Amino acid sequence: MNVILFGATGMLGRGVLRECLRDDNVESVLVIGRTPLGVSHPKLRERVQADPSDLSAAEVDPAAYDACFFCLGVSSVGMKEEEYRRVTHDLTLAVARPLAAANPGLTFVFVSGEGTDSTERGRLMWARVKGKTENDLLELPFRAYMFRPGIVQPVRGVPSKSRINRTVYAITAPLIPLAPPSTRLTRPPQARRPVPPPPRQPAPSTQ
Repeated sequence: MNVILFGATGMLGRGVLRECLRDDNVESVLVIGRTPLGVSHPKLRERVQADPSDLSAAEVDPAAYDACFFCLGVSSVGMKEEEYRRVTHDLTLAVARPLAAANPGLTFVFVSGEGTDSTERGRLMWARVKGKTENDLLELPFRAYMFRPGIVQPVRGVPSKSRINRTVYAITAPLIPLAPPSTRLTRPPQARRPVPPPPRQPAPSTQ
């Protein structure tokens, strides 16, 4: 299995990278991003470029890959909707559309968020934009999966990039076990299956 990973410097992306490198089923990982990882591994290839969505600059052959994990994301705090949409929706689709057109058999995993608004009409700006992104991805001709984490608990060397978030996680860590199931607690390095299985096909008719 060959994997493309976007957002590998973030907490969830680094967790995905860690598991892909550990998984014997994954033969290679191509990381595309703006910032060097500072990680070396025989299975890892890295492309650092100003525009992560420029697949031609990254010399990506979509047909050579089985899965893409899109873990890029920013906080919507202090951002106008147009700006947040450009980073969240437009960048994601700029990557997804050429991948889907060239390789319909690809599995695309998008890191969204708990509370995403699939109707695209809710009051929360970020939820509408995430919902629009999910809906547009699901219309593309590849296998798309939406991953909606709630509370994310960093463990085993996968910290948040934000100093504020690291402080918050340290303070709230004792309370996380008390969180209700509805928060969908997620621990980045423990998502052991790197690619969700394809939908189960119906059994052939015996008639």
